[in-house]
Amino acid sequence: MASTNAHSEEMDPAHAGALGPGETSAGTALLELEPGADVESWRKLIDDVYRSAGGDAARIPWAHRRPNPAMLNWLNADAPSLVRPGARVCVVGCGLGEDACALAERGYDVTAIDCSASAIEWARRLHPHHDAMFVQADLLDLPVRLQRRFDLVVEVHTLQALPPQFRDALAGGMAKLLTGKGVLLAVARGRDPKIRLEEVHGPPFALTGEELVETLGRTGLAPIRPIDDFFDDNSPPVRRLRGVFRRS
Repeated sequence: MASTNAHSEEMDPAHAGALGPGETSAGTALLELEPGADVESWRKLIDDVYRSAGGDAARIPWAHRRPNPAMLNWLNADAPSLVRPGARVCVVGCGLGEDACALAERGYDVTAIDCSASAIEWARRLHPHHDAMFVQADLLDLPVRLQRRFDLVVEVHTLQALPPQFRDALAGGMAKLLTGKGVLLAVARGRDPKIRLEEVHGPPFALTGEELVETLGRTGLAPIRPIDDFFDDNSPPVRRLRGVFRRS
């Protein structure tokens, strides 16, 4: 499943693009299902949110108003030494497409995927000059044509979007997208290691740096440097993780 590029506290709209699943820009209620809900129930919930919004992005709890700042900072500082110009890039859980369009405007060959047909249709309408890059696809059931194809995979707030029992499957789908020498950029909401996973009531289901490394490590990916663990410029600040991974 390619979950929404989900971004739950009320915040300045200028920072809305930094939010994660269940973190709303209007202080609305978190998205929730009964404990133990299967992945199909989550998939349906996500698509229902897009479908029922009637084209009003303000009704999407995780709607981006801008590309993710942590991604942009990485693209400026580090990507040139790791990813060739014009490289093939896949944005997973693309939502309404701001991150994907930012990458396309930098000259990358972008494919943006989401499990939600409603999200993909909406993204195509919002970005008609880039409509061909938006593809409905599920990280849990990837088409063969997408596997081992991309030099860079961008994961912003997707691993945190679903309950922890789905993380390994989502991460496995991300790893399948990469070429042998490809890299994965992961951005997630961070959690204090003193807070046990069982105490987290999401979405978002925040991760510790160790959980991020271990989850992607089980797919054969390893960080190329220590995970960035920082507080963003939201008010109040939100803890974030950012890591870059490649096959070990």
